[in-house]
Amino acid sequence: MRQRHLWFSQARSWWQHPAFGRGIREMASVSPGLAAWGLMTGVAMVKSGMSSFEAVAMSLLVFAGSSQLAAMPLMAVGAPVWVILSTSFCVNLRFVVFSAHMRPYWMHLPLRWRMFHGYLTADLSYVLFTRHYHHPPANPDESREQLAYFSGGSLFNWVSWQAASLLGIALANVIPTHWGLGFAGILALLGVGCSLASNPLRRVSAGVAGLAAVAAYALPLKLNIVVAIASAVALCLIIEETMPKRTGTAS
Repeated sequence: MRQRHLWFSQARSWWQHPAFGRGIREMASVSPGLAAWGLMTGVAMVKSGMSSFEAVAMSLLVFAGSSQLAAMPLMAVGAPVWVILSTSFCVNLRFVVFSAHMRPYWMHLPLRWRMFHGYLTADLSYVLFTRHYHHPPANPDESREQLAYFSGGSLFNWVSWQAASLLGIALANVIPTHWGLGFAGILALLGVGCSLASNPLRRVSAGVAGLAAVAAYALPLKLNIVVAIASAVALCLIIEETMPKRTGTAS
């Protein structure tokens, strides 16, 4: 009971912090595009042959839209399990980078909170957080502010995504396919992606990923997605490794 009381007390200290509301407001400004994509993901899960129960379970447990969309066509055509798992793993490799970057921020937290924040972490919550906080907290006050901001944005992102995804699951058999909602969802995600291409490295990686996906389009089982991700990640790692060396040489 005492541990549970401490758990809720700690959570309350974050959720009552002004930064919690700021995280919600800033996430709310970019969430409509993701909500549209969540709606399409919900529809796509049911259209790929999943039952409503399976689709709801996948939405709540997996909570990874890009890997869900990458896995569903493979599941629909009966691809081997190792191919499905490998594709999902490659699509989610970026979270390894996110985790390594966020480790200094969250390592002082108990394991249950680290797992909770790890589950909630998504692309936009990571981007918005790191845009505001460039360094790990130096004292307890900074730690509470950072956790409050991240919790507010992440929870709002989770709620908006799940609400849209569950709505898509519920309406999957009602929405006519000729409405072209798939194309609308792609445009929504494209708009979000373009807004995140805020520096030259991100724009270069997006361009390389797009070119690689088109060049490898003929590969079976949507493996061109894996090629695109691997190409972009490899290029970014090479650039990030060489840039400090050049800076050190110049100085």
